[in-house]
Amino acid sequence: MTMLRSREIPSVSGKPRPKRHSSDVIQPSTPARKQEPSAPSPTNKTFRRRSSRLESLNGVTAKEVSISVCSKRKSNGGEMLLSLRSGKKVAKSCDGIETSGNDIGSEENKAFGDLVEETKIVSKEKGKGKAVMAEQVLLDQGKGTVEDSCHVESCEKPSSSVSRRKYTREEKAKGIQVDTRVGVQVMEMEMEIDVSINIQSPPVTQPSINNEQNQNGNASRNQHFRDFAEKNASRFARFDAEMEEEEELSDKEVEQQVEDWPGPFSTAMKIIKDREENTILHDGDGVLFSSDIERSSPIVWAPRRSDSFTSPPPTAPSLQQLSMRVLVKNADAITSLDYVPDALRVKLCQLLCDSRRMDVHFLGLLVRGSPTGICVPDCSWLTEEQFTECFNNCDTSNLMVLQLDQCGRCMPDYVLPSTLARSPKSLPMLSSLSLSGACRLSDVGLRALVSVAPAITSINLSQCSLLTSSSIHMLSNSLGSVLRELYLNECQSIDLNLILTALKKFEKLEVLSLVDLPSVTGRLLRDFVTARGQALKQLILTNSVKITDSSIKDISENCPNLRVLDLANVCKLTDCALGYLANGCQALEKLIFCRNSFSDEAVAAFVETSGGSLVELSLNNVKKVGHNTALSLAKLSEKLQILDVSWCRDMSDNALGYIVDSCSSLKVLKVFGCTQITDAFVRGHSNPSVKILGLKMDPFLDHLAD
Repeated sequence: MTMLRSREIPSVSGKPRPKRHSSDVIQPSTPARKQEPSAPSPTNKTFRRRSSRLESLNGVTAKEVSISVCSKRKSNGGEMLLSLRSGKKVAKSCDGIETSGNDIGSEENKAFGDLVEETKIVSKEKGKGKAVMAEQVLLDQGKGTVEDSCHVESCEKPSSSVSRRKYTREEKAKGIQVDTRVGVQVMEMEMEIDVSINIQSPPVTQPSINNEQNQNGNASRNQHFRDFAEKNASRFARFDAEMEEEEELSDKEVEQQVEDWPGPFSTAMKIIKDREENTILHDGDGVLFSSDIERSSPIVWAPRRSDSFTSPPPTAPSLQQLSMRVLVKNADAITSLDYVPDALRVKLCQLLCDSRRMDVHFLGLLVRGSPTGICVPDCSWLTEEQFTECFNNCDTSNLMVLQLDQCGRCMPDYVLPSTLARSPKSLPMLSSLSLSGACRLSDVGLRALVSVAPAITSINLSQCSLLTSSSIHMLSNSLGSVLRELYLNECQSIDLNLILTALKKFEKLEVLSLVDLPSVTGRLLRDFVTARGQALKQLILTNSVKITDSSIKDISENCPNLRVLDLANVCKLTDCALGYLANGCQALEKLIFCRNSFSDEAVAAFVETSGGSLVELSLNNVKKVGHNTALSLAKLSEKLQILDVSWCRDMSDNALGYIVDSCSSLKVLKVFGCTQITDAFVRGHSNPSVKILGLKMDPFLDHLAD
């Protein structure tokens, strides 16, 4: 085996080394051979190879060709000597190559290049994992100034059985110091040799193999992911042409603006904007402040002095409230509800359900005799057997109001023929039916109920997940001329596209609730309000995410008698929607907004033009409302009783104090999430009749009591 060892030899003398010329490069003389892949040099800079190809050079045997290459520069001649163990030397001066002994200069010089190539074979056999050319190793070790010397030693034993020979310090001192140009020229020479050789399979180094494998692996993984995405794209890619068309139509209408000048809403908007621009405060030095942060609120409100504040005296509960509390605590001891008015029965049932004390004993008292109303807001505790026992012998001939909410556990289809629908005239007087949460009621059960109650005017089918569009068609055919209220909240199996024809058959429909129905679109809503919008008084569209400004325009133009409108979480609406409502719906009494993107100026303009009739207004999480809305509410909302400004953190103490003191009819103010409110407002307002809900450290459900 042949070993190649390199080491950087420091200069022996302190004198600077003379510069070498380009002729100092040792030219290889061995025959050109096929280039083999190389591996990175080990950490000890030692190269090993099998010495099986060296031929005799001018009488030198293969054993003698195992050489230790050392180059010395004579101080006077600047020569390079290539010493062989056979005693022969090859000398290379700055001007050319001189040989001593046998004339083997050309062939032995080629041996240097052959040794460099032989190191590549050994590197591939050892499988070090990286390929570094011998010339590059020389460049890296020399760092542009000094080249490592190579010591090559061969042995007749196989490379696997030969241990590495340790060199003495004297042997290590025989290294060769060559300029970096030697390695560069050797590399160029090998490139010329590679071109001259016909190689059937070009050599591939180990790093290139790894790179190709990595690239192939990455390409295969990317292709796998691409194929998977193309295969499953149809499951996620959904295109609704009608929705896209409606959005484009809405965008065009928004660009055209709300109304022609000078309408009331546009006039109010212009006045408010002019007021904003003209409201610039001057301090004592005449410095101007902008209207955003540096400028204080234009609302002037003087709270009461804290020392003069006295909490309102506690009011004693009424005798009725005290009696109801006693009855709720002792409901199991009640033996009869005769001569108790229906209003007190409803209230007592509500208190029992809220306190989780409702049981089958009290339900038996409600159904005893011939009641006119049975109202149980929570029947989740009731079983099928208990329901059957209570209503099996109940006289429902005079029953007008039946409320059995959350009755999914006790009311499947098969118990109705023996209870509520046991005869064709079981419910002749029933006008209001509420079965919210009847998750086991299907189209068959509802048909059985409606068949024995032909006078129903109000029906609540919220959260009845088994009902389909055929139930609405059945209702339209049976109750189309009498039904006034229809609640279809969260009925996910009902598609509005399939029931639009049925909805148009309700001639006297006044209340329509379509909460959280994904099938509600602007086109369907336009068709319905165009046909039946004249009689509509309440429209609840909570979570109807497809509703746009054009839908609000259709509502305002076709629903002049609208009293209640719920647009909570309808996030696509803009200020133009408020303009449509202000110009078309002048009789609104209850308006619910939540998480809408209306501006402060638009809400203020709406209040100024249509806020005179408002009794309840919710601006929950409409974050842009501020002092402009407060000014309009304080001046023009004389009938306002309930105001919700929860999470409206631009409402300052001055703004809320101004509203509360100015709105004498205000009874409830909700300020949940308004962390900016301080005691200056809470203790400084002068309206004793208002109840503030949502203050910090207050009981969260205190407003539900009584």
